[in-house]
Amino acid sequence: MSFPSIVSFVAAGVCGGLGILVLVRDRHSFVHWTFAAGMIVLALEALLSGLSVQAELTEDMFRWQRMRLITTAFIPVVWLLFSLSFSRKNYREFLIKIKWLLVSSFALPLILVTLFNEELMKGGPVLDESSAWLIPLDWSGYLLHLFFLLSIVIILMNLERTFRASTGHMRWQIKFLILGLGSLFAVRIYTGSQALLFWSIHLGLEGVNSATLIIACALMVRSLFRIQMLNFDFYLSHSLIYNSFTVLIIGIYFLAVGILAKIISYFGDGQFFSIQVFVIFIAFVVLTIFFLSDRARHKIRGFISSHLKRPQYDYRKEWTTFTQRTSRLMATKDLCSSLVKMISDTFEVLAVTVWLLDESRERLLLGGSTVFSELQTKDWKSNRRGSAELIRAMRDEGMPIDLEDPTILWASELRKSIPEFFQELKIRYCIPVIAGGDLIGLLTLGDQVGKESLSFEQFDLLKTISDQSAASLLNIRLSEQLRSAKEMEAFQTISSFVVHDLKNLASTLSLTMQNLPFHFDNPEFRGDALRVISQSVAKIKGMCGSLSTLSQRIDVKKVETDLNRLIVSSLACLNDSSKCPIIQELQAVPRVSIDLEQIQKVLTNLILNANEAISNGGEIRVATEQKDGWIILSVSDNGCGMSKEFIEGSLFRPFKTTKKQGMGIGLFQSKMIVEAHQGRIEVDSEPGKGSTFRVMLPLKRV
Repeated sequence: MSFPSIVSFVAAGVCGGLGILVLVRDRHSFVHWTFAAGMIVLALEALLSGLSVQAELTEDMFRWQRMRLITTAFIPVVWLLFSLSFSRKNYREFLIKIKWLLVSSFALPLILVTLFNEELMKGGPVLDESSAWLIPLDWSGYLLHLFFLLSIVIILMNLERTFRASTGHMRWQIKFLILGLGSLFAVRIYTGSQALLFWSIHLGLEGVNSATLIIACALMVRSLFRIQMLNFDFYLSHSLIYNSFTVLIIGIYFLAVGILAKIISYFGDGQFFSIQVFVIFIAFVVLTIFFLSDRARHKIRGFISSHLKRPQYDYRKEWTTFTQRTSRLMATKDLCSSLVKMISDTFEVLAVTVWLLDESRERLLLGGSTVFSELQTKDWKSNRRGSAELIRAMRDEGMPIDLEDPTILWASELRKSIPEFFQELKIRYCIPVIAGGDLIGLLTLGDQVGKESLSFEQFDLLKTISDQSAASLLNIRLSEQLRSAKEMEAFQTISSFVVHDLKNLASTLSLTMQNLPFHFDNPEFRGDALRVISQSVAKIKGMCGSLSTLSQRIDVKKVETDLNRLIVSSLACLNDSSKCPIIQELQAVPRVSIDLEQIQKVLTNLILNANEAISNGGEIRVATEQKDGWIILSVSDNGCGMSKEFIEGSLFRPFKTTKKQGMGIGLFQSKMIVEAHQGRIEVDSEPGKGSTFRVMLPLKRV
């Protein structure tokens, strides 16, 4: 008896015994019946293969192979039934939907092996260069192998879907059962493809099929020790990417074996071909076991989500939405409030909070939240200790963390040590907000509405949003620091002017006070003295007003306003003080969100400046229009105008003015007000021809 036949007989015994064992466990389960039937069919096929391999007469060899092909015809329908019913709660209704596919998988092979039995094989067996027997196939045998190959691919896809849908302990139980069946059918794909390629059955590969069957049974036995029954109840979600992954693995296997076949045929070592194919199979089994480990699976999931899987989110849409909501926000509170609302809507999480580190970097301050107010967080006693612990833990983390993940030990210990902190702040997920390599805050989320855990792709999107938010927060912080520095610089500059003017006033008052005792009885002197004191007080008040203007931040309180109506009411108060009539050219424009008092200051400043720039016969025009997403308020005059050098170097700067009276504060203040509305001021001017100032206010974005 040859070694391949011994392997086939052993495989038949092991496989048949395993099928009977499963059937004895539960004779009332449809899944157990299909599994037992599939194993018995494989056992019978292995037995007939062994008989054909050890046959001495070609007639016997043909007879056993013909019977083996008849047995093979039952494999597709039996294992297709098992792959569609295993671990599926709704398998009955699913089987009804595809009943014609099941009928075809049973009827077509049966027709080929019964009605066209004589056309399964043709001629007589031949020896190839490696002294292995080849049995030529006729058209019926060829179609049988083709149908068998396609059916196995479908079976593998179904088994992989089942494995992908399982989680936790269930996956641990069925892992080796799926792996055993997967490896068995993967090798059958190769041997079947060889029959299609060469139109013949290679008896040397029958030993490979049998050896694979023994290993597959050993893997399945390991799973059967873990589970008492093959019945699990869960629904499957059908995902195209994992079907494609199955086909990809099959393609890689074909490629590897094809390359090996070419190398062997080139060097003429065909007698070892079957052994080397079996070695490749073992290598693939070991590699598959490695990839089924938790860590490797996590890395594979990340790779697929990033490069292969169709994204759960439209990143262009999400990025456009993020940019539209945050690009015009210039305050930290506004950015944080917009951020938490966007994350809550995107990920269906009710509790979303942005925490910012305080100056000590040991406590969290509320930046924005969908559930908390700043007053609430100040009352929490656990906030200080919990903040310090969470900040310390997240400083070294670069990715979002699920604080309920049992594999993250520090998270479990932290939750146990201060459970009230996480309960009060509704924290399930924590994402570090890092800018310039420093932790500047934390983004925390509660559970999703459906209580499902966030996926790898959702973590990836959260990390991207966190990084971009960190950059925006850092830019706002730097802008505020730069603004404060400029305000301080302006304050210091005007202070030097004020001090100089105060010294002059002090000298004038000092001289008056020195002369007062000698000329007090002179009525004319007393009148001059009172006039000097009154003028000095007025100048001091004016300087104090200018100084306070520069030191104050613009507090904008926006309301929906009809800009044209505001202009008409403001001009009604200014007509009496103007040298000439003010011409109004107001077009119909949408309502705009502005601070009434502040914009009125801007308009007044521009009108007064234009009034001082014109001479007799001049004119002032005030116009409004809508253009490219902006509401434009323009004030024009035909007065003295300004040089290009003055506009570029001095305009809008404090204490820079062309007027004999004034300190150059009005336009500086107007620019600050307009910029606080996220707008801008543009100017066109030419000496002797007048000036046009355009105040551009953004329309409200929907």
